[in-house]
Formats: sequence, structure tokens, C-alpha cells
Amino acid sequence: MAPVILVLNSGSSSIKFSLYQDEVEQIAGQISGLGAEPRLDLLSRISGKAIDRALNSSEARSHNTALQALLPVIDEELGGRPVTAVGHRVVHGGTDHDLPLKITDEIMDELRALEPLAPLHQPHNLAGIEAARAAFPEAIQTACFDTAFHRKHPWVNDTFALPRSLYDEGVRRYGFHGLSYEYICEHLKQNDPSAYSGRVIVAHLGNGASMCAIRGGQSIGSTMGFTALDGLPMGTRCGQLDPGVVLYLLTTKGMSPDDVSDLLYKQSGLKGLSGVSQDMRTLTQSDDPKAKEAIDYYVFRIRRELGAMAAVLGGIDTIVFTGGIGENSALIRQRVCDSQEWLGLEIDPELNDAGALRISTEKSKISVLVIPTNEEEMIRRHTSALLSAETTPA
Repeated sequence: MAPVILVLNSGSSSIKFSLYQDEVEQIAGQISGLGAEPRLDLLSRISGKAIDRALNSSEARSHNTALQALLPVIDEELGGRPVTAVGHRVVHGGTDHDLPLKITDEIMDELRALEPLAPLHQPHNLAGIEAARAAFPEAIQTACFDTAFHRKHPWVNDTFALPRSLYDEGVRRYGFHGLSYEYICEHLKQNDPSAYSGRVIVAHLGNGASMCAIRGGQSIGSTMGFTALDGLPMGTRCGQLDPGVVLYLLTTKGMSPDDVSDLLYKQSGLKGLSGVSQDMRTLTQSDDPKAKEAIDYYVFRIRRELGAMAAVLGGIDTIVFTGGIGENSALIRQRVCDSQEWLGLEIDPELNDAGALRISTEKSKISVLVIPTNEEEMIRRHTSALLSAETTPA
């Protein structure tokens, strides 16, 4: 019997999930709005059931309680058929884990030790694993790492100008959103080999946001570094910041490390700049001038990093927009690409508004694509490969 694979992608404000039978997605959905207005959306191709409801207060307390509301629904849809494996997105693999792996108690201890490096994600990732281990004790649990895609990037993009002893201890640039970048690379390899082999910049724009310079499927440069705070401003995260600001907050303002962490991870970014919302849809519909200024800063940073990534690659052949904002906001794509003719970049407004796969004009020297990412499918592929290795005789 073909394996049943459940994929859990527990993020900072959402839990995306997919269930696959015979490599076909049968159940898909997400719990969104955690920390704000959480909802469960689910569509099952098994029974035709569709769920779209707000979570009650007890279900919405945490990622763990939200998962407890989801797992019985999945179990019911399976009708007694066991889940063979559960694949998990784990944001941080540290210096040791650059490949997907089977989860054990020892591995869990190692991943918990990395929580300070990704405090907005890693605890939620591990909560998903614990909940799934309890719900499906016979299933193989696998971890697929967001940092793995970047582990072979050049040393100059791996280090900070700090004493070497800190680098040896693991204080280095890891990069994130690797599963998304890996999926985009696989898509290009299958559907546009010439783009895949060229100089590609992928902009993963969502509640978390980053950009990556890629050549031939290999990460060359990334806007994120030691943690998922660096680079672009995000929904609630600050992005690039002079480290002197942190020293000022600690010494002159007398803030505690926990207060600073809360400020940088949860009170900054689009939310902090606008004072309105962390949601780009809300900001674009707002008449508040601070909402406009937040969008202006967001676009400015993307354009600045676009130039930086072009310098890393020595030019650009292809730009890919992906992620919730990258895939769905024609306004942000248009503003990022405006007045970029000096790069040889030009997009077609009608194609952009329509969300076409290719939104660049025929005379544009740079191909601009909009490709929906699918981290869940990437996790399924890795989990399936691990299952095959488990059952293949040595």
C-alpha cells in the first residue's frame, strides 16, 4: 500500500498542512492568523468536506492547541488508514544538519538547543513535531530544514567580521526560506532549464521575507543571516538593523534582552512602522499615511537588496516573485520593478495585474516570473525519499 504522508509547516503566524496519498495531495489547508484572528481552512478531496471557521479561544491559545483542533479532522478523513510519515518544516538545522533526517529524541534535543537562533519559528516547529508524535505514534517523523539550502554558499556569505572563534562556535550566516527556494529551483530546472542555469534572484515575500541570489540551483547570497531577523522588513520583524541600536536599547533605554527580542521579532516591521497592521492587504487599502510610508520602506529595501544580489551574481538573468505577497500583490511587484530600465528590467502592467507566469515585456533583458511556492510539496518529496531509504535493503 502506498504511504500516507502528512506535511506540517508551522510558521510564525500560521500552520500550513497537506496530506498526500499516492503522491497526490488529498487534504490541504491552513490555520492562519495565529496571534490575531485565527481561522481553520481545510479542503478534503477524500470526502469533499470543506471547513472554514474561526478557532475558539481554547483552540487559539497556541500553535499546539491549534494543531490539536486539526489532527482529529485529518484522522476522521483517513477513515482508519494510518499515517505512514509526517514531514515537518524545521527552520534551523544549525551547522550539523544540511539534509532531511528522521527525528529521534536525540535529534529533538539538538533542535531545541537551536531555539534561541529562531525564537519566532523553532519552538512552533518543534511543537508541531511533538503534537504529531503524540497523534501518530507509529508514523515516521522527518525534519526538513530551511537552512539546508544555503549550507554550501560561499564562505564570504557565511561569515561575519567577528573573531574566528565565534564562527567556529556557529555564529555565522545561515540563510532561511530554503525549502521555498529549493522548490523554485526544482520548478525552473523542470520547466525553464536555461533560467535555472543562469543568474536568478528569488524574492520570497510574505509575513517573513527574504531574497536569495542563486546560480545553477546553488545559493550564492541571501539577505537573511544568523537569525530570521536580517535583511528585508517583514510583517512584525525589523529586517536589517545597525547592531548599535540593540546596544542602545540595552544600555541607554534599559530594556531587557527579552524586551528587545519582543520588539525586534513581534513589534517591528510593517506592524511597527505603520501602527496599523502587519498585513500587506490591510496596508494597501488603508488611508493612513503611515501605512503608505511602511509600504514605501518595504519596497525601498527590496529594491536595495535587488541591486545587492545583482552585484553578488555579476548581473541578473531572471527574477522570481514568490510567497504570499510576491505571488498576490501586483502593486508590490510593479513598484519593485518601476524605473529599473537601467538594469534592463521592464514588466508588462497587464500581465502583472493578471498575475501571469511571465510578467516581463518581450524587450526586457531580465525575465520576471511569478511562481507560487510549495514548501509542503518539497517536504513531501524529502519525506518520501527518506521512507524509500528506510525500506530499501542495504
